Amino acid sequence: MELSFRPRTSEIPVDPGVYRFLDANGRVLYVGKAKNLRNRLTSYFGNFSKLHERTQRMLSSAADVEWTIVDTEYDALQLEFQWIKQYDPPFNVRFRDDKSYPYLAISMHEETPRAFITRNRELRGVKYFGPYTQAWAVRETLDTLLKVYPVRSCSKGVYERAEKNGRPCLLADIGKCSAPCVGRIDKSEHKSLAKKLGEFVASGSEQHVTALRAKMIEASEAQNFELAAQYRDDVAALEKVLEKTTIALSDSTDADLIGLARDELNAAISIFVVRGGRIRGNRSMVVDLELDRSDEELIEYLLNQLYTPGGRAEPPEIPKSIYVPTLPAQAPEMELWLKSLRGTNVTVSVPARGEKAALAKTAQRNAEQALHSYKLKRSSDFTARADALAGLQRALEMKEAPLRIECFDISHLGNTGTVGSMVVFEDGLPKKDQYRRFNLESADDTESIYQVLIRRLKYLNEEGDSEKFKYRPSLLLIDGGMPQLGAAKRALEDSGVKGITVATLAKRLEEVFTTGSDFPIIFPRASEELFLLQRIRDEAHRFAITAQRAKRTKSITSSLLEIPGLGERRVRLLLRKFGSLKRIKAASAEEIASLPGFSTNLGGQILQFLTESEQSDTPDTPKQ
Repeated sequence: MELSFRPRTSEIPVDPGVYRFLDANGRVLYVGKAKNLRNRLTSYFGNFSKLHERTQRMLSSAADVEWTIVDTEYDALQLEFQWIKQYDPPFNVRFRDDKSYPYLAISMHEETPRAFITRNRELRGVKYFGPYTQAWAVRETLDTLLKVYPVRSCSKGVYERAEKNGRPCLLADIGKCSAPCVGRIDKSEHKSLAKKLGEFVASGSEQHVTALRAKMIEASEAQNFELAAQYRDDVAALEKVLEKTTIALSDSTDADLIGLARDELNAAISIFVVRGGRIRGNRSMVVDLELDRSDEELIEYLLNQLYTPGGRAEPPEIPKSIYVPTLPAQAPEMELWLKSLRGTNVTVSVPARGEKAALAKTAQRNAEQALHSYKLKRSSDFTARADALAGLQRALEMKEAPLRIECFDISHLGNTGTVGSMVVFEDGLPKKDQYRRFNLESADDTESIYQVLIRRLKYLNEEGDSEKFKYRPSLLLIDGGMPQLGAAKRALEDSGVKGITVATLAKRLEEVFTTGSDFPIIFPRASEELFLLQRIRDEAHRFAITAQRAKRTKSITSSLLEIPGLGERRVRLLLRKFGSLKRIKAASAEEIASLPGFSTNLGGQILQFLTESEQSDTPDTPKQ
């Protein structure tokens, strides 16, 4: 495909810079940076067919490309982040929270700051702490901290009414508000109190507890026992808050730890916020991958989104250390950028060992769970499923939406034990009671597909429809490409069944081949149609592998039961210990005899039987 807007290679500079692809209306589709603009941009204008499908889609939507030269790679990084924030390009990575999280917030911009809990992250002049995974946990934490730092927590209306009437609310009477509304504390002192509250929540440091304990001892020595008792209660309250926070690291580490999980279509990250050696919060974010991304690029865009100041909220808190699963692209420039935002050095690194690496693994598991939950939520969304089925009807030019889809896959091990699988989805949901498996002799995928479909389609020609296996599918989906499509068409013709649409899903580029066209259908990577097809194909693949393994295990069990002295119980013990015939043959008689109910003599008999069976299965060498 020839792109009309392709610039001459000689026109593109070899300097560092930032480039933008635009559509016919001038909308920015994609922003990227490059150490060498010529090298980077010419990679887009090479052989179009060899580009990734998602890159092809972006270029097909573009009508122009522009670039801006900068002095250094660091300048390119900054300008790229600035333009991504400004233009919000659809083909750039945009992580989004998979759910809303509660934050503890302090409105430091107000004359009398207020402490409150919110899920709105875009309030002007507000200092945020968190996020917290549970709303009750942050409410309980704030309730305890107000005993030590009695900052006002009432709304603006309540505060103004108390100020007008000269009567404070109940919180002042129970010691959870210093009542600046009626002048019990100077407004500047109240602001200082709010600052101390923020410092404690941000750091979780023992220094606050140590300072209060010292004041308690000092008051006690001065025989001011009432004040000493108040400090004692404050110490107990802060220690209670610290105890509730999971201790993550033994030192006073301030760090964010990031885990990443991904597949071909989606990615999820989990962020653990560690302050003062304790986990202060964690959250997860997900993204649909419009273009093909490396892990390095995903981490770079994530750091950009997490720490770039913008919107109405206060600039995000940047820790001293950021631990990531893989270093971002241009890691040194990224550290310089973070340093410019924080004011002091920031390190971005991959934890190799110790407590930080252990916590990074926890973040990784959380990211995997977030990805799984996102896909599960998406697959259970009725509206999304309806949109996917309607989209498939249009794309495959079907008369009706494919309410019943049957998908087929083939699995074998070393060209032996071939098994075919059939899974059924109705209204976009699996019908597991209608799954079927087929034992096959052929190891050739196309021939196996033909045999499976012939056996499945014959039921459609038989009279009666009492059995679920005789329900007529709207769409037959095959895992594969053009060869598998040819085998499926041949099976339909030979079986005499008409009016069923056939499609194959090729895994390499996720292309959909169908009987109605010689050219593949390419769905958008984040589309509901492709998500549904992939989910069905992956389920067929899983079911085929499960069936093949079960068949293999049954075959091994049958072979072992032929050995004199072995019953089902002893066979189960053997397989649980060694796992396969190969490992049993590699073991010694003494190792087998270590199992309960086995002897060295029986172990020798087992090895002898397996050796003789192997020799009998080996074909004789032809005579010369």
